[in-house]
Amino acid sequence: MVFKLKALITYLTYSGNTEEVAEIIEMYLKKEGFEVITQEIGRGIPVNPSSVDFVFLGTFTWVNGSVPDEIKDYILEIGYKPENIAIFGTGDTQFGGEEWFCRAVDKLVKFYKSKWKGLKIEQSPRGYQEEEIFSWIEGVLEDVKVTH
Repeated sequence: MVFKLKALITYLTYSGNTEEVAEIIEMYLKKEGFEVITQEIGRGIPVNPSSVDFVFLGTFTWVNGSVPDEIKDYILEIGYKPENIAIFGTGDTQFGGEEWFCRAVDKLVKFYKSKWKGLKIEQSPRGYQEEEIFSWIEGVLEDVKVTH
């Protein structure tokens, strides 16, 4: 019997950009043989992260670099901090420049004490940014393969 790793990709999106990144991550993980559950935050009952081997949490950055309230609510609803969590997000430098760009990603990486650097994508993932997503996932999977 082959052991199949399970991953949860949970994300919040308003514009669709974070959803696009989630879809790219989902495609990549499935290609690598993962069983993947993808869920938009606020749509249905959240999947408990303890039921999977790995969690990808995606967000956008809200006003002045803040984490959206829906993400905070999700964190409270889950009630604990999963260890194998990687954070990704989208942002837009035209609203606040580099100072606020994807600041929610930084805050969540710190909050969860994630062992991986957060992935930050400018707006919608196109061209070279898709390659950044692939490289980031490969880096995360290197560590996952070592531990399983």
